[in-house]
Amino acid sequence: MESNKFMVYALAILAMFFWGISYVWSKLVFEYYSPLTVMLIRLAVSSALLWIFFGRKLSRVEPSDFKSFLILSFFSPFCYFIGENFGLLHVTPTVASVVIATIPVFAPILGIIAFRERISLVNILGFAVSFSGIWVMVLDHEFRFSASPLGLFLLFFAVGSALVNMVYLKKLVVRYSSLSIIAVQNTLGALFFLPLFLVFDLQDFLLVRPSGEAVGSLLALAVFGSTLAFIFYTTAVRAIGIARTSIFGNLIPVVTAVTSLIILKEAIDAGKIMGMVLVIGGLLMTQLSALRGRKKSGRQV
Repeated sequence: MESNKFMVYALAILAMFFWGISYVWSKLVFEYYSPLTVMLIRLAVSSALLWIFFGRKLSRVEPSDFKSFLILSFFSPFCYFIGENFGLLHVTPTVASVVIATIPVFAPILGIIAFRERISLVNILGFAVSFSGIWVMVLDHEFRFSASPLGLFLLFFAVGSALVNMVYLKKLVVRYSSLSIIAVQNTLGALFFLPLFLVFDLQDFLLVRPSGEAVGSLLALAVFGSTLAFIFYTTAVRAIGIARTSIFGNLIPVVTAVTSLIILKEAIDAGKIMGMVLVIGGLLMTQLSALRGRKKSGRQV
């Protein structure tokens, strides 16, 4: 029993590690390819792997759910990746990962709007603490933007897209397995990106001679970031619940900061460290609050 729990925790940590280092891999690939090319290849390779290895386990999409899957895939991965990857062009991987990590903090606000859920004082405080942490990270000592406003706008566009995605995801998870949803999402996402790639990137793609490091990083994004990380995360959610698994998400900015320092030689000053601590602290407040609420209600977490 303990060994099984250890394995689940190990898979959750691995998923967060892959997602954390994905920001660094993306920066390396962007030196050769545009985000549109990277997103198309990443999703196409991931889709192929999922259909090849898990095709028999994937559920057939019912015609009545086609519209929901199209909307789901339009917001994530299509809109989400556009915001995240184009935003990453303008900010450091650490700042990008911290902004994206606030998705669970904004989720209670979505619950109020879409599902008429109640929000606790702890959720409000967690939101305030995390948001203040972002401001600490993006302002310099003279309170001027040290991070690109355009980059931040695009990253928050990705956060908003992920939140809309949750609305449709909540409707589909009761009818389809997580693997089936991921496979369909990635396939449709690749199809959304294909025409943009053909119009804007095809000519440059044919001329580029990437380094071995860039090719390896691109394949790593597809295999580890878009495939194995989701499989490991799904396994952890089914074993210990979404509230407990979400707490591991606080590792993502830490992994990004450490790997950015080692691989990209990104400078991590005191302001970024303090901002990261505030953001992670706010996330912990909201997630631990959710965990306690589920325990009190007697539901499985």
